[in-house]
Amino acid sequence: VWGVLLERMPITATLRNLGKLSAVGTLSPLSRASSTVIARLLNMDNLRKGRVHPLSILVALNTYKQGHGVRGKLTWDPVSAVLDALDEAFYLAFGTIEPTGKSRLIALDVSDSMTWNAIAGMPGVTPRVGSAAMAMTTVRTEANYHVVAFSHGVDRELRRTGAYPHWSEVHKGIYTVPISKRQRLDDVCHTVAGLWAGGTDCALPMLWAAENKIDVDAIEIYTDSETKHGSIHPHQALERYRQKMGRDCKVVVVGVESNGFSIADPDDAGMLDVVGFDTAAPVLMSSFIKGDF
Repeated sequence: VWGVLLERMPITATLRNLGKLSAVGTLSPLSRASSTVIARLLNMDNLRKGRVHPLSILVALNTYKQGHGVRGKLTWDPVSAVLDALDEAFYLAFGTIEPTGKSRLIALDVSDSMTWNAIAGMPGVTPRVGSAAMAMTTVRTEANYHVVAFSHGVDRELRRTGAYPHWSEVHKGIYTVPISKRQRLDDVCHTVAGLWAGGTDCALPMLWAAENKIDVDAIEIYTDSETKHGSIHPHQALERYRQKMGRDCKVVVVGVESNGFSIADPDDAGMLDVVGFDTAAPVLMSSFIKGDF
């Protein structure tokens, strides 16, 4: 029955049912079903018609690779060739995304807590991996962008000068992340992991953009449950940026792990809080940045 269903199964349904297909024996090494699935995953027309976002494939890849479902007792042996096809399809799917045409500043939280837990409903995808994938989406689809990593503005560092060490304050708040269009996801995550990590101050991207006169249409901030560390609230920092640059910049703050936070000013239609994250969120965010609502 599953073999017959697979013949006309849409690509999004195929991604959801890879584990089931393997568990019942339909999807196995060198089988006809494997050839069908691989050809479907690597067909650009299928990806485009199905509006498959790279994040959806990343979730399917991590779920299928682990050999068991998030809920229930279903288990399977992953087919190596299908895993390779999913990996390749992840990068192909960037070609399905329509650019917003807006200039965008992407700010990634690099605190240690970004690696602790998987995003709910996205097995194997930590906040760091998810935010890196979203940064790659912007880099590969938009003409005007800049990516930075942030933590908090001031750190106390133990230094040795002379005979005795002493504590001093060091500004370590924000860094440029040189992501290229050709980088792979694991390389981007490795780059971000190598940066200094501290607390989280979500106002920093706006303060830095104002100080350096970075002229953008939208600022996107990716963090986990830690959303405020500094002395100024993010919406105040945004207002300072808008006044200095003389433009109505939009801000999206994505808290991929909800902790009851609120960053956006409810009276400001140019700010959006995204609490939690799933594969539908990127489309919603793009629509907001383009001004569709």
